[in-house]
Amino acid sequence: MTTDTMMRPPSPLLLALEFRAFAEFGGYLAARPLLDLAPSGDGHPVLVMPGLAGGDGSTAPLRAFLRRRGYRTHGWKAGRNTGHPDLLPLLQDRLDEISARSGRKVSLIGWSAGGLYAREIAKLAPEKVRQVITLGSPFAGTSDVSNVKRLHQWLSGRRGDDPALRERLRATPPQPVTCIYTRSDGIVPWQRCIETPRETVENIEVPGSHSGLGHNPAVLYAIADRLARPEGDATPFSRGGWRRLVYPSPTRQEA
Repeated sequence: MTTDTMMRPPSPLLLALEFRAFAEFGGYLAARPLLDLAPSGDGHPVLVMPGLAGGDGSTAPLRAFLRRRGYRTHGWKAGRNTGHPDLLPLLQDRLDEISARSGRKVSLIGWSAGGLYAREIAKLAPEKVRQVITLGSPFAGTSDVSNVKRLHQWLSGRRGDDPALRERLRATPPQPVTCIYTRSDGIVPWQRCIETPRETVENIEVPGSHSGLGHNPAVLYAIADRLARPEGDATPFSRGGWRRLVYPSPTRQEA
């Protein structure tokens, strides 16, 4: 895999292709009847965290879809995602509140920078988290290798890379982890968004843009499939039948 010193932000062409997110939202609306055939859940709570500069409004389609699949979904109620570590205590409180109210473990879903927070609070409160799903979250590298570097610096007020924070983010949560990513990501290098697969950790590749991951039909179906697993179950995502047409094999070369 490419090293930190060799990694570059996605190309200008991929960045321009991020406008596909609008078409992907149209695909989400058109695919709703089919998406309603996705696996249903057991009603456990799901906390969804938005990407950089986004708020709960950006995750509304995803949360609405999951409600239709039978889950009790929750926004993070932390305002705009600034990418600053100071948000972490607020999210720990939010997790505590949802866990106490439901009496159940909470599944965490984080889009882009939201996935970094999801991974961190899962490590801090392992007894309250059922599983972690990230959508294009660049936990495996520096914040400087991105096409939103300046936006991140402006929102967070932080300059440069923090090696200690970088290593902390790389550490894998103890719960089952699913990393959903796209190789045509125009915001962050897709190689930053995947883990080394093992018993409780898997990567799922989807077609599409980074900016559309929160409403991409392929993403939503994969999320529903993963959430429907019984608690503690780490059975890998199946690519049998029609799924092989949508979800590439995880064994293809990462080059």
